This record gives sequence, C-alpha cells and structure tokens, in this order.
Amino acid sequence: MRSGRQCTRSACGRPAVATLTYVYADSTAVLGPLAQLAEPHSYDLCSEHAGRLTAPRGWEVVRVSPEFVPTGPTSDDLLALADAVREAGRPAPVPQAAVLTDHDGPRRGHLRVLPGEG
Repeated sequence: MRSGRQCTRSACGRPAVATLTYVYADSTAVLGPLAQLAEPHSYDLCSEHAGRLTAPRGWEVVRVSPEFVPTGPTSDDLLALADAVREAGRPAPVPQAAVLTDHDGPRRGHLRVLPGEG
C-alpha cells in the first residue's frame, strides 16, 4: 500500500510520488516511481520537486517516468489491510494443555496449586 510518506525536501509537506537515487559511479541521478519501501540512501519527492529536479554540472538525470502523479491505495490494498486487521482481532487458540479444569487442584486468583510429589 502506498503510504503517507512525504517529500524529503525541507519544509515541504506534500505527499511523495517519486524516489530519487544517486549512482555516484556513473554521475547519474535516477528519478523513478515511489519505491515500495523507504530506503536510507534515496529521497522521496513530491510531484513539484520531482518535476523541477536538476543535477549538478557533469551529472545526468534519468527519469524513468515522464510524469509522476499521486496515487492512493487501491481496492486490493484496502482489502489486504481489512484482512490483516480482521486476522489480528481474532483470539489466539488456547492449547488444550493450558485449559484448567476443576480436577487440576485448588485455585486462588490467577495462581494454581500443583500437587506435590511425595
């Protein structure tokens, strides 16, 4: 699901739509669609900053897509999220060995007395 990641430019709070990565060995800046996961050595940019991106002299900018538009969650993303929430809300099954019955011995509060050996 595309998230609420914001543009990494200072004082910009717009949603990120593109990811900028530098290839230092080739003096290239690669601007592509927003990456699925935020990476420490890449920069998320809004559509305005992605459109105005320039590189230093001697560097090349490779634009994977000519235009970056904000995309929201798809219906598949929302269904996956709903399924995950539903699954997390289900109570965990209790193993049969952990179920206490009356013949397990006297109980006091949340503690139980175990029969001793000898």
